[in-house]
Amino acid sequence: MEVENTENKMVDKSVFVSTYGCQMNVNDSERMYSLLEMSNYKPVNTPDQASLIIINSCSVREKPVHKVHSEVGRYRKLKEKNPNLKIGVGGCVAQQEKKKLLKDVPLLDFVFGTDAIDELPKIISDLEQGDNKVVSTRFEHQKPYQIETLVRNPGVATFVNITKGCDNFCTFCVVPFTRGRERSRKLSELIFDINTLVKRGVKEVTLLGQNVNSYKSECGVNFSGLLKAVSEDTDIERIRYTTSHPKDFDQELADVMQKYREKICDYVHLPVQSGNSEVLQRMNRGYTREEFIDKAIMIQESIPGVSFSSDIIVGFPGETEKQFEDTLSLMDVVKFESVYAFKYSPRPFTKAAKFEEQLTEAEKSQRLHRLFEHHDQIASQLCKKYENQTLHVLVEEFNSKSRRLMGRSTQNKVVHFEGSEDLVGQTVPVKIIQAFAQTLRGELQFQ
Repeated sequence: MEVENTENKMVDKSVFVSTYGCQMNVNDSERMYSLLEMSNYKPVNTPDQASLIIINSCSVREKPVHKVHSEVGRYRKLKEKNPNLKIGVGGCVAQQEKKKLLKDVPLLDFVFGTDAIDELPKIISDLEQGDNKVVSTRFEHQKPYQIETLVRNPGVATFVNITKGCDNFCTFCVVPFTRGRERSRKLSELIFDINTLVKRGVKEVTLLGQNVNSYKSECGVNFSGLLKAVSEDTDIERIRYTTSHPKDFDQELADVMQKYREKICDYVHLPVQSGNSEVLQRMNRGYTREEFIDKAIMIQESIPGVSFSSDIIVGFPGETEKQFEDTLSLMDVVKFESVYAFKYSPRPFTKAAKFEEQLTEAEKSQRLHRLFEHHDQIASQLCKKYENQTLHVLVEEFNSKSRRLMGRSTQNKVVHFEGSEDLVGQTVPVKIIQAFAQTLRGELQFQ
């Protein structure tokens, strides 16, 4: 990101948030913007326009602390030009590193953790009133998880947090340490928030959490009950959710998805991580290869035509060639239309970081390349089933230059087709003319 030699003028009380990582982080950044707007901060598009810069960091990928150091370093000249510029780090790296970040990166003014987002206006106020450095990274395990869904410009589709944190402690995952233990929001608050979003023009919500299907409201309603309530007690047109854990995905959930199929999308993101039972055990995933396959078959039989995607880690410590090949063969059995695959990288505090038999970067890179090649062959065949089908597409965007619309089908397929801007926000029938692994091209059908 280039920040020098710009003609843009810095705006007083203006904020720029740089976001890394998952959909939860994207949603957190939206929340930061909304909270700061209440404190009269104006969002800007580039860091050189800002009087306040926030890096919303992620610990999941490789070298996350290094990335924070590197980005803050790029803002050094901005700080020299404007000594009143405040720079802070939030998100998972902030939660993980705490005070150490301020010590290692003197340019920083404040650090706040994943449980301290709602304190952001006070943190900034304290800085404005003369506090030198601020750190706020304490977890509030005892307090109920009560927040208001804050979205500045929700558009057609938006996220709604239903849970935070995780209790699964997969051996590769840092989330329990950076986002804390699992907590669920009240059912009544979620229904209120979704109805409020509907009044603002939202047509689709994605229910968001590290492990959504472990949701449990204070009144005892589980995730299946939440989906039922959102379907029955709100006027939202479409419901998605992410991410579900295979061990918690049961017949009840599949039955609710089928029963309320006119609202709940025909799409399940089911992270397998590995296709080998021994690796899954070392990962502490709570299921075997065979149990995952049985679960996938159950879902397919309960919801005919459902679309699958998954997360996969290659090069987990001790993974043999044969164990990696089990992952490839699992993709032949459970045909994921898309996969999000990553090389294993050790994360602080996790058990797997201490495991022996860590694979080399070359081995991990080679396996990741092979996995993508294998999946490309599968996906290129799977997508052909959509050709000549008419899909119901919720239109999200209009490109004024190409005069083309973009939307998604209930199977979470991105569809491009020609049409007019007034169709944004509507669900329209589109006949698929050409199908690619990641996108579809179609023609609008007369309604």
